[in-house]
Amino acid sequence: MTVLQSPISIPRFIVVGALLFRMCVCWSFPSTCNIRMKQSTNDNRAMQLLASSAEEEAERLRKEAEVIREQARQLEEALGDNRRSSSYQRDDDITTAVVEKEEGEGCSLKNKKVLVVGANGRLGSMVCRYLLRNNPETEVVAAVHYVGEASTRGYGRLSYEVGAEDGRGQIGAAWSEERDATFMYTDEMASYNLRNLRVIDVELLDPVQCMTITEDCDSVIWCATDFNGNKPRAVSGLDIAFLFRAVAAPTKGRVEIEGIQNILGGLKNGKRNKRWRNENNDQQNRGPVSFVLISSAPDALDDFVTPFGDFIALKRDGERILREQFPSISYTILQMAKYDENFVDEGLDVKFEEAIESRSSINDDQITGRKKNERNRRINRRDAARAACNALTDENLFEKTVQVYTVER
Repeated sequence: MTVLQSPISIPRFIVVGALLFRMCVCWSFPSTCNIRMKQSTNDNRAMQLLASSAEEEAERLRKEAEVIREQARQLEEALGDNRRSSSYQRDDDITTAVVEKEEGEGCSLKNKKVLVVGANGRLGSMVCRYLLRNNPETEVVAAVHYVGEASTRGYGRLSYEVGAEDGRGQIGAAWSEERDATFMYTDEMASYNLRNLRVIDVELLDPVQCMTITEDCDSVIWCATDFNGNKPRAVSGLDIAFLFRAVAAPTKGRVEIEGIQNILGGLKNGKRNKRWRNENNDQQNRGPVSFVLISSAPDALDDFVTPFGDFIALKRDGERILREQFPSISYTILQMAKYDENFVDEGLDVKFEEAIESRSSINDDQITGRKKNERNRRINRRDAARAACNALTDENLFEKTVQVYTVER
């Protein structure tokens, strides 16, 4: 039996499929619309919540501002009487208060820069040590002959005296794998105040170098000398460098004369640039004295004749230059007795006696008696260093020449 297929079966199938597709689209469209409507509704609610929270925050801030303004008004009313009374305070009362404060403070080295000339010498290195450990707010500039040489002509004695070598060091064995050498500063060294120390080299017979190192200095302590005791260093130590200078350039100059002149000239120029060139200006401002000259008492050591001049005469000439040629520089001249660390203890009371040259009322008999006593006077170098540092702020020694000692033997 033969089955006959309808010729319209395929088109009918297509039509039915199209109808079903339209029905699906129609059924899904309402759900999509509903989802979109729900999303827009949620967005509107979120915007309304943000707007309301912003209004509430603004209202809260306005209330806090009102409270702060009210507190400020109350504070102004409470302080009104005191403010008016203080604004009409008399000028002389203010001046009196400032003067009383300055008198209470006195002379001080706080925030000052002190230059120590001859800092690598036995006395100069002790002066640097005392300044650093007793004046933590003072900058100390140590002037030596050669910075790059750790010797008696460089900074070797200075480094040892100020405690720069007190740290903890360690060196690995030569046969070990760790052969590095280390050096660390210890906590105990914090009181040394080495951060306030600056070491510089200078040729004291060069005026330009002297002017450079004294440009910003407030005070100078002069410890430099060409002599070891009363003998020139070229003779006492057979120093080839000093011998060569004495022979090759005999007219180059002397530290006791030309060196002092160069340092004083640089200090004077620096103070003039700072408008400090008024007579006794350091005393009027209650600042430290400008120049402390460490010299030798006339009868502390025997005289010694050199091609540059006699030992005692050179010392007196240096003092005269400071007093007469630079009147704008405030000074103190300390004529030290003979140094003795072997039989004179340190920490003794330092005694000051006005020098004979500065006392016109003394007679010949008194001069003779004093000279006998002066030859027996001694002082430990550490006490001499302490006296030199304290002379910077001791107003009783300003513009004076005094002899310094601790014991008489």
